[in-house]
Amino acid sequence: MPQPYILEKPHSSFDQKELMDFIFSSEEKPNFDQALLLTTYPVYLYWDKVKYKKFSINGPIEKIWAAIKFMRWLKSSPTVIKTESTGNFRWYPLLPSLEEFLHKMDLNTGGHLSLTSKEIDKKSKMQFISRGIVEEAIASSQLEGANTTRKLAKQFLAEGRKPQTTAEHMILNNYESMKAIEEEIKNKPLSMDLLFELHSMIVKNTVQKSEVHQFRKDTDDIVVQDAVGKFIYHTPPRVDFVENEIHKLIKFANDSLKEEFLHPVIKAIMLHFWIGYLHPFTDGNGRLARLIFYWYLLRKGYWAFSYLPISTIIKKSPSQYSNAYIYSEQDDLDLTYFIDYNIRKVKLAMKEFKRYAEETAAKNKHMNLHAKTSYNLNDRQIRLLQYYFENIEEYTTPTMHRNLYQISKSTAIRDLQELLKQGFVFIKKARKKSCYFATDKIKELFKK
Repeated sequence: MPQPYILEKPHSSFDQKELMDFIFSSEEKPNFDQALLLTTYPVYLYWDKVKYKKFSINGPIEKIWAAIKFMRWLKSSPTVIKTESTGNFRWYPLLPSLEEFLHKMDLNTGGHLSLTSKEIDKKSKMQFISRGIVEEAIASSQLEGANTTRKLAKQFLAEGRKPQTTAEHMILNNYESMKAIEEEIKNKPLSMDLLFELHSMIVKNTVQKSEVHQFRKDTDDIVVQDAVGKFIYHTPPRVDFVENEIHKLIKFANDSLKEEFLHPVIKAIMLHFWIGYLHPFTDGNGRLARLIFYWYLLRKGYWAFSYLPISTIIKKSPSQYSNAYIYSEQDDLDLTYFIDYNIRKVKLAMKEFKRYAEETAAKNKHMNLHAKTSYNLNDRQIRLLQYYFENIEEYTTPTMHRNLYQISKSTAIRDLQELLKQGFVFIKKARKKSCYFATDKIKELFKK
């Protein structure tokens, strides 16, 4: 039987007056300011990491930690996210460099895009959006247990064939949900109907029909466990509490609660956490939480988040992702752990996209010119040959080419037949289909 996971905590406790005297003594005040910074930046630390740090403060580490927590609490603000029995979550809005980061977010992922030094044209924009949605759909599903590789998942989506496994259903559902949000749903306010619609989209053909369009029941005994089923990380609140709080979540998402201003990125992260905490459905809660994160930011005009597959970054540190939930719930409802974790992942996603976009632009510059002037190839054909150059054993089909660029069947066939005519590809039967493989002639396009 799995046991509840309990965070390690120091055994000693100290009263408020003792901590106040300890913190604000004239000789220690500067040292406490430094200690607060060291445990807040670059990562918002919990006791399990703080206990190994050295501080220039006279006193036991347990007392220093209690003082740091007390200062965090004094400078924190309550959120609207309520627990079933212990109060509201709080967060520490004075994270170092937070204001600068959010300002850069407004410049880089708001009304215009300056993630790269070069202007992104419309064709490239669609390519980057397609890449972002595909990568996010795959990684978000893998986080929830979709047992497949990235390569096989991308091939499955490109082929456009019917899903044959639960993992493929999960990935296709996530992909279509992300596309629907980017194309249409971002313009709709959140409602109970939309919440059910999004959930039904991501669990299509993966759960029983009785689990769709309704919340879980208390008798379902839904819990969040570790991968091997040894520990219970989270026991969701009772359904009557969920049904009450979900209406407040919807108002919060539609900016119709009377509250102090919160930056859209912070609100999106809070919505992500809130869905995860309430865990309103039997399955798909994690994917739904990440979809709502994207929905809110795209609705607020942060359209470049379509490019940023943040789940690919999260997937590299799944234990940290779990800990961000656990720390927030078990360390006196300090939501800062979850906010800090997600902000760091957004930063990494932006850095990764910038690297990818600039490398793509540099790599394409010579090839595009040579391919257009010498062979009169269009952008779709050039990008396919670029893909072949890096994945020489891969293939494409008219259906895959059509799905990738959202073009007609006749246009897809015409693209491939022209490449066949010029000797860049050859046809070979694979899986009972006519598949187009690359020839060695592709190397000519990369000659300096």
